[in-house]
Amino acid sequence: MDSLAADRWTLVAVATASVALVALLGGLATEISDWYEGLNFPSWRPPNWLFGPAWTLIFLLTATSGVLAWEQAPDDGARVWLLALFAINAVLNIAWSPLFFKLRRPDWALVELVFLWLSVLSLVIAVGAISTSAAALLLPYLAWVSFAGCLNWRMVELNKPFATYWPKAKRPAERA
Repeated sequence: MDSLAADRWTLVAVATASVALVALLGGLATEISDWYEGLNFPSWRPPNWLFGPAWTLIFLLTATSGVLAWEQAPDDGARVWLLALFAINAVLNIAWSPLFFKLRRPDWALVELVFLWLSVLSLVIAVGAISTSAAALLLPYLAWVSFAGCLNWRMVELNKPFATYWPKAKRPAERA
């Protein structure tokens, strides 16, 4: 195997490991508990089983986009910028789940989701300056986070006000 092919496989392995780590950390913080099931949901909420396959596809597309953009980046400065944007996005992606599921604060998660959405948009723009096909691979991520934002917002509206660790305080629907 020549050096270029070896470098590509290393890049693919690093990208795959990175998205797998983000998925693992986010997944570990996601708890489908009695608290979650007791929330009021909009009628258009997808079934719980759909989130895993959707995120798996998004992570695969994101890793592929990162590899393509890295390979087509004009110089090391552009690669450092890409790495920084992907790292910021990874941190924001991971942060949403503990806010929502562990701290039981969908309202805080909604605020954080704005920053996650902006980081995905930043990736689309930065990657798009290098490769339109790599940027196109990120559009499902942007769409999914947009949808998740609408869902998160509606859940906040249906369940507010929030106090950390509900069952200590009764939910609004239970107060009547």
